[in-house]
Amino acid sequence: MNPIFSLPEATTHAEHVDHIFYGLLVLSGLTMLVVFALIITLAIRYRRGSGAKRGPLPEIVSREFEIGWTMATLFLFAFLFWWAASADLSSLEVPANALEIHVVAKQWMWKTQHPNGAREINALHIPVDKPVRLVMTSQDVIHSFFVPAFRVKQDVVPGREAEIWFQATKTGVFPLLCAEYCGTDHSMMRGRIIVMRQEDYADWLTQQPEGDDLAHVGAKLFVERGCSGCHADASKVHAPKLAGLYGRSVQLSDGRQVKADDRYIRDSILQPKRDITAGYEPVMPSYAGLLDDGEIQSLTAYIRSQTEKAND
Repeated sequence: MNPIFSLPEATTHAEHVDHIFYGLLVLSGLTMLVVFALIITLAIRYRRGSGAKRGPLPEIVSREFEIGWTMATLFLFAFLFWWAASADLSSLEVPANALEIHVVAKQWMWKTQHPNGAREINALHIPVDKPVRLVMTSQDVIHSFFVPAFRVKQDVVPGREAEIWFQATKTGVFPLLCAEYCGTDHSMMRGRIIVMRQEDYADWLTQQPEGDDLAHVGAKLFVERGCSGCHADASKVHAPKLAGLYGRSVQLSDGRQVKADDRYIRDSILQPKRDITAGYEPVMPSYAGLLDDGEIQSLTAYIRSQTEKAND
């Protein structure tokens, strides 16, 4: 792999990461120079046989001076912490117009699915100058989605959903790696991120084999797995309705309030007795082991689409 100095800055986030890296590099270099200069100076001045005065240390350093340089070091550390943390926290705020793509990691490949249902393996086509939100999960062990040119890395853990977003600023092909040892062929778990002009991406998308998008797949699963028997509008079972659910606050039976996001929906499917909605009995069975991660993503997309329809 090329050293970091020759890696392109291919996303908006990469520039912030590089500024922090170079800032810490310069600060560390200056600190090292000061320390080595003092070591060499003292080694020469107080070498054996020199005429330097020896004895008890003189009382030349005031308490105010010691407090001053200690506080200066503390403020410098606080600034560095704020600088690095602000860049990381900003990467968690996904723009509202982001293109959502779902990623499933498994030994030893990356499977991606676009909003229109187009699927890829070990490849991901995205448009330049447009925010892209990745919703990721793993089917087996811990993997780590790493694109060096984008300066993004996100662990993907089985049984949980992880999110990451970026906005590419350059077209081209960039390596996609797994940065977590995941088994025998870990080193072969490689892929490509192909960044295209927006019009070229639109053309590429229309040329892909047609397939149902996640919401349509989820709608079929909603019926096939028996979810509609309780949660459909026409159902006579006393169960929470899903229209308008996604994104709103849900009152729980223990007094807590939670936001109905992807994580809440996933937990409700796999651990339905964990967060009981106020006014409802804990009668829903767990679907753990009955639904894989791709099916849970599809059901979540369907529930989200019901909210979008309700808001139209």
